[in-house]
Amino acid sequence: MDATPPPSETSAAGGAAPDVTAAAVNVVIPPELRWHDTRRGEQFELQTLTVRLLPDGSLAVKAYGRPVAGGRGAYVSFAMPDRPELRALVDAAADRAAELWGAHTGLG
Repeated sequence: MDATPPPSETSAAGGAAPDVTAAAVNVVIPPELRWHDTRRGEQFELQTLTVRLLPDGSLAVKAYGRPVAGGRGAYVSFAMPDRPELRALVDAAADRAAELWGAHTGLG
């Protein structure tokens, strides 16, 4: 019986593969897809998405933005509405991130 682990369980350096629990990318929401939401009495314009690739291959998304009234405001996450155009943005961003990760050239 061969005790060599499959390639997915080994690193390029020959040791055990690192235990990567998630990978995340930040995505700018185009102005025409942005929306407003309220938290703690303050209205925010949602401008970015954080898309996480979970260990099971599924995606998780949170939206972040700036207070409409100006200022820094709190760093508060919001749920992304289930809109087809936002789902398409997330899918396109995940595909683009996969291309970028696959073509990485390592640490400078």
